[in-house]
Amino acid sequence: MEDRGPLFDGIRIGRPATGALIDAGYRSIADLPADLDELLPLHGVGPKAVRMLREHRDGGTPT
Repeated sequence: MEDRGPLFDGIRIGRPATGALIDAGYRSIADLPADLDELLPLHGVGPKAVRMLREHRDGGTPT
């Protein structure tokens, strides 16, 4: 399996979360569902990754 790195659409959410999103068919933040909590069942996507995605999408600075 190819290592896709820790970045998803420029957001450093970690390798497991990035891989899970790509495997689920997401390619950019614009592709993600309106309710990002829907991503939590994906193996590798945890609350921290969802928080970072939400902050980035909502215009904040991810922590």
